[in-house]
This record gives sequence, structure tokens and C-alpha cells, in this order.
Amino acid sequence: MIRIFRAIPLQKIKLVLFDLDGTLIDSELDLAHAVNAMLRRYGRKEIPLAVIDTYIGDGAPMLVRRALGDPADQGFVREALEYFLLYYREHKLDNTRAYDGILPALEQIANGDGLPARRLAVLTNKPVRPSRDILAGLGLASRFMQVYGGNSFETKKPDPFGAQTLMREAAASADETVMVGDSGVDVLTAQNAGMWCVGVTYGFAPESLQRIPPDVLVDTPAELARALTTSTAADDDEVEWN
Repeated sequence: MIRIFRAIPLQKIKLVLFDLDGTLIDSELDLAHAVNAMLRRYGRKEIPLAVIDTYIGDGAPMLVRRALGDPADQGFVREALEYFLLYYREHKLDNTRAYDGILPALEQIANGDGLPARRLAVLTNKPVRPSRDILAGLGLASRFMQVYGGNSFETKKPDPFGAQTLMREAAASADETVMVGDSGVDVLTAQNAGMWCVGVTYGFAPESLQRIPPDVLVDTPAELARALTTSTAADDDEVEWN
């Protein structure tokens, strides 16, 4: 079901920014394996997948800190982060895949489906190198004009700097840009930058979208494509106005 809380002016949209984990790719198992490998390395108990999901979204340093229980020893946190990143680089594509329907959704969104063509970019809090490597490994990299990660700038989402940088690069204003993501971090990023936002409930943090609702909420990549094209209104049975 597509739920519309505030209608996006689709004719004006020139740029669509995507979160990565939980939005374009299902990476939770590889992230969880890396977290638990790090915990085993330091004699800690492993954490269930469902708990690790709630730790994802604010970047690798915060993921590691949360998994360790927010220790005061900053040197230990840095060492654990280095181990996590080393393990994850080697295993980032063991189980990670693009969500079913993402590739045709990206094509439909970019082509406009009767609307002007759009440019697509990725803005994630995951470190930029594994982000780009994963997109390349899954055959998605060519779809995006740019990929920025959590270490591309001095600040991360929900700070608007990364989004503002992409808007400048694409010559798009905030009113011409949509942020797509699975968490409240993405909604706040959109709000802080003055952009529109579509939330996806199939990702890692759908409950956070209830606390911080986006302009439009969708349940599948196919609905995401419809929500950003003229075909949204074609199926009244699949659209709910709030």
C-alpha cells in the first residue's frame, strides 16, 4: 500500500537520493556476521540479528559502539571498529543482495515513466569504499551519478551537508529532490535539507518511520517506483491518502 501524507510534486523532481542498507540492498546478515565476529574476537556474547538491525543506520562507528554496549574506553572502540571493518570488507558480499524489484524500480524512477528523467545518487552512513564496492559487485553502480558514504564528509546523516552537496552537483534544488530511505535518520535528513522523503517499510527500521513519518510510505520496491512516477494515481485501490 502506498500511503501519501504529503503529495510530492513529481513533475518537478530532478534528483532522487537513496539510502543503501535496508533501502537498496539487504545486507543485514553480512553486517550481523561482522558484528558477531568482532564480539567473538573480544570475548563478548553474540547478539541476535533482530537486535543488530536496530543498531544499523548511523554508520559503522555507532554500530560497533552500540554492539559493545557503549564502552568508555575510546581506544578499545577504535580497535574493535578496525577489526569489524576488516572483517566486513572480506565478507560484505557473502549474503548481501539487492532487494527483489530494485533494479526495475531504479530504471522506472530514473526514466520518469512519462515524467522528465531524473538523476539518482546514493547517500549512506556506511563507509564509502565498501558501499561503492557492494554496488559494483551487485551490478548497480552504473545507475548512480555519485555515491557518498558516512566518511565522505565531516558529518553524517541526518546532517544535511551530504544531501546539499549532491544537490549542488546535480543542479537541483531541495524542492526538486527526494530522499528515499528505511529509517527515521533518512526522514530527518530530508527535513533538515528541505527535501521530500519516501520511506520504505521493507528495510531494517520500519518502526522508526512511525515515529518520524515521511511524506510517502511504501512497502515494496514496485510501490516505490509507482510512488515516484505518474502511475501512482492509476491504481486507486493501492493508494491511501492521509
